[in-house]
Amino acid sequence: MIILLATGGTIASVDGPAGRRVGRAGAELLTEAAKVWPIPQQVDVRDTRALVSSALTAADVQELARHCGNSRPVVITHGTDAMEETAFAISLLRGPTDPPVVFTGAQRPFDDPSPDGPRNLAAALAWAGSPEARGTGVSVVFGDEVLPAIGVRKTHTLSLTGFSAPGRGPFAVVDEGGVRKFAAPELPTTALTNADLEIEGVEVLSVQLGMTNRSLDAALASDAALVVEGMGAGNAPPGVTARLVTAVEHGRPIVVTSRTGAGAAVGLYAGGGADLARAGAVFAGDLSTSHARWALAAALSHGQRWKVRLKEWLRQAGCVGAEPLAPAQE
Repeated sequence: MIILLATGGTIASVDGPAGRRVGRAGAELLTEAAKVWPIPQQVDVRDTRALVSSALTAADVQELARHCGNSRPVVITHGTDAMEETAFAISLLRGPTDPPVVFTGAQRPFDDPSPDGPRNLAAALAWAGSPEARGTGVSVVFGDEVLPAIGVRKTHTLSLTGFSAPGRGPFAVVDEGGVRKFAAPELPTTALTNADLEIEGVEVLSVQLGMTNRSLDAALASDAALVVEGMGAGNAPPGVTARLVTAVEHGRPIVVTSRTGAGAAVGLYAGGGADLARAGAVFAGDLSTSHARWALAAALSHGQRWKVRLKEWLRQAGCVGAEPLAPAQE
């Protein structure tokens, strides 16, 4: 049996005078999906929320994680705005031997003349019910592709292939040819935390040219941990870098990501990322900023060992290498 958790989102929305609103339940979504391909096994439909995903809270994500359990495959219909965050957050709470959790949704509403939701849900159910999905953790099925929760991003606002995993790519496909798996996602051996994620204690600082001290002052005035979304491979203007270095040296948890959308954040440049790395900031490799925020929140549940635990998790997840490569010496 597959458990289908319906949370709302575009896949369950209909157009109205004030804009799109969630207006369809999980059973209706399943009925439409069954018109695309036969459902592989019995489905237990549970409606848990009726919201667009931008309206979800951290508490909603925690509750959804508890609904997943650890005995049966789960498919979650979810809004696309925050799907990458919820999928990643739940992946932090699960181990590689847990049953698969599969997210899907739609870019077009339920009442669109040519909706994409039914096919996406049919594919997600086929994937979740397939032996190939075992041991693949949490994934996102969208536009016939199966993408890893670790690394997935919404990369287009409206396209029917709105999700990708830069540098990692899809590891399986589901279409008229069936379920075909051609790779395996990198999965840490254990969950990053077994505690509730206190995401409210982690803030994001986006680095821009010409940024004023106001945003930096506000970030450093609080006691929140920081994810610094840097330029390029993780750089900031020298004045910003210097203040962040001081914060790290005084014990502020800081994780560095890249705003580019693909590739690894690495401390390479003097006056920028290299200074932050030497001071002890953690570079998150190819994790997006939103993913790094959840990962840092999970790591902080380990107290003073947060940095050791986070670095190990990043290595096991394929986000960073075991050792950085130094330039060859002549």
